[in-house]
Amino acid sequence: MLAHAQMVEGQEAAYGYAHFWEDPTFWVLVATVIFVALVWRKARAAILGGLDARIERVRTEIDDAEKLKVEAQEMLAEAKRKQAEAEKQTEAIRRHAQEEATRLSERVTRNLEETLKRRERQARDRIAQAEEQARREVQATAADVAVAAARRIIRDSLGAEKARVLVDASIRELPEKLH
Repeated sequence: MLAHAQMVEGQEAAYGYAHFWEDPTFWVLVATVIFVALVWRKARAAILGGLDARIERVRTEIDDAEKLKVEAQEMLAEAKRKQAEAEKQTEAIRRHAQEEATRLSERVTRNLEETLKRRERQARDRIAQAEEQARREVQATAADVAVAAARRIIRDSLGAEKARVLVDASIRELPEKLH
């Protein structure tokens, strides 16, 4: 402490101040403190006002963000609901298409079977018609051959006039006898 006291005494001697309030540094310090206090008083309102405005903007942004978050969650829920509905509709459409394909397949199978049966009937009918026509042709040919043979026999054994009368009568009776 003694060294400090000597130093303070030495400074008094060096600067020539007996008390600290006589030192200009002290008064510069006091003036600076007063200036800062006055400026702080005026600047404090502006600074606090700016900070309050900033706080209010941040609160507004937070509120907006909360609203956006809620809207986003609602939109997400709506999208999930729509996706679930779309999946249900897709499944319903798939089931319907599968049922329709089964029905169509069954109908096509029935139609094919009916068509095959109809064509088989048509083929049998054509065969029967062809057989009937062939039978008629054979009968007609046989009748023509029989008539020609009968004419020849009758012409050779009877006279021409009498043979013609008998042949004509036989020809008239032939259709009735064949059926």
